[in-house]
Amino acid sequence: MRRTLFISDLHLSATQPDITAAFFDFLDTQVTDEVDALYILGDFFEVWVGDDANEPLSDEVAARLKTISEHGIKVYFIHGNRDFLLGQKYAQRAGMTLLPEQTVINLYGTPTLLLHGDEMCTQDVEYQKFRKKSRGWWWPKLMLSMPLWYRRRVARNARIKSKMSQQNKRAEILDVEPSSVSETFTQHNVALMIHGHTHRPAIHSHGENTRIVLGDWYTQASYLVATEHCISLHYANEIKEFCLANQS
Repeated sequence: MRRTLFISDLHLSATQPDITAAFFDFLDTQVTDEVDALYILGDFFEVWVGDDANEPLSDEVAARLKTISEHGIKVYFIHGNRDFLLGQKYAQRAGMTLLPEQTVINLYGTPTLLLHGDEMCTQDVEYQKFRKKSRGWWWPKLMLSMPLWYRRRVARNARIKSKMSQQNKRAEILDVEPSSVSETFTQHNVALMIHGHTHRPAIHSHGENTRIVLGDWYTQASYLVATEHCISLHYANEIKEFCLANQS
């Protein structure tokens, strides 16, 4: 049976070889000849300071994904809040196609919106201000013009500041905001949405609409499998299923 796979929030890093091993095991066991496509919905890497920051981990990941794409399996990538500077150069090395941050696909007959999800966390005003700046035309261009050592320092300091800021924020502020979710469904005129970012894997019902949230890979190694009839969300040794036949 033909399948499409979705992953998000792996946060690949040289300091967490267990996550890298779990990812490569996922490629070996799940990305078989029956798979039509693999969608990576952001925060694939813990940090990305530019395509020129060649490291053994990113090189190995690119090689593994390139092999998959050369075998006819499409690999798609949507930027997250950690890896929004990932560009065409690395995407080509990895055999990936970069998609807009909100993309509607035809998932076996069901129009489905894919996104990382951070843009729907609108209660986190501080983060949304940074997001608007960092996704603009000038800030990424400015950052990528800086020396590599400087970009790494900026990223390190930003991560420290982010961790400190999150410690003082209520859990609901770091989650998606219901009205933003509703507006996003209406904007794209879809009944099915798949995203990550919040690290809270679940299948949510929003009236006639369904929102599926992927989990992270720190402890869950979460992934989503979609077939013509069913979607199964895998995380922390649990599986939740959703029947696509419920969608119009």
